[in-house]
Amino acid sequence: MKAIVCVKQVPDTQGKVAVKPDGTMDRSKMATITNPDDLNALEAALKLKDETGCEVVVVTMGPPPAEGMLRELMARGADRGVLVSGREFGGSDTFATSQILAAAVNKIGVGPEDVVFCGRQAIDGDTAQVGPQIAEKLHLPQVTYAANIKKEGNTLTVKRMLEDGYMTLKVNTPCLITCIKELNEPRYMSIPGIYSCYAKPLEVYDYEALKDDPLIETDTIGLKGSPTNVYKSFSPPVKGAGMMVESVGQLVGILNDKHLI
Repeated sequence: MKAIVCVKQVPDTQGKVAVKPDGTMDRSKMATITNPDDLNALEAALKLKDETGCEVVVVTMGPPPAEGMLRELMARGADRGVLVSGREFGGSDTFATSQILAAAVNKIGVGPEDVVFCGRQAIDGDTAQVGPQIAEKLHLPQVTYAANIKKEGNTLTVKRMLEDGYMTLKVNTPCLITCIKELNEPRYMSIPGIYSCYAKPLEVYDYEALKDDPLIETDTIGLKGSPTNVYKSFSPPVKGAGMMVESVGQLVGILNDKHLI
């Protein structure tokens, strides 16, 4: 049994967004972190490993330096990593990215008891599209916004968060689950994990490794295969300082001065 976790290295949005002259983000000048929701997905997989002894595989699409992120996730407990990297994949939007990741998951192999985990959404795009698109392309049943997961045999019982409450669903494996931060508290890297993470296997899937998958065609990946593109990225303007009022009378006076009352 395997738990396959799709993760993404994203810019640290706590800092200033570096923008190229063409309006796109300059990721080379920004600090990167593991997408927060993906850490909850990893923790869900690691808890499944604690319960069942399954193998946990982390997979990401990105440039070669993303290997460092995968090593950190292996230090948290993942058993092996897969880095999907190639110039042919550059410029992919969510549609093309899901094509490529689905092909990578196909190559890893999805067995009858396996579960694919994704974070709800990435903080750089906030689309929440890639996980569901992967499920559709792999023809897997999916449950999104998982706030609790229990596995019994080949069935998962998932508590799914809605805007105004929760719903409980049962889904058979293999399946795909997207995870939210309310699901769990991600564990930290351990000292033994840090020592052992570079001894764990890490494979690199380039275009040649995936090109035989029917999902990988020149018009469905990369910039050419992306029906959407980012027109412009920018840091929102900083809001001005607020005004503190000490009494209702002061507030009424201010509103009166502005002819609002």
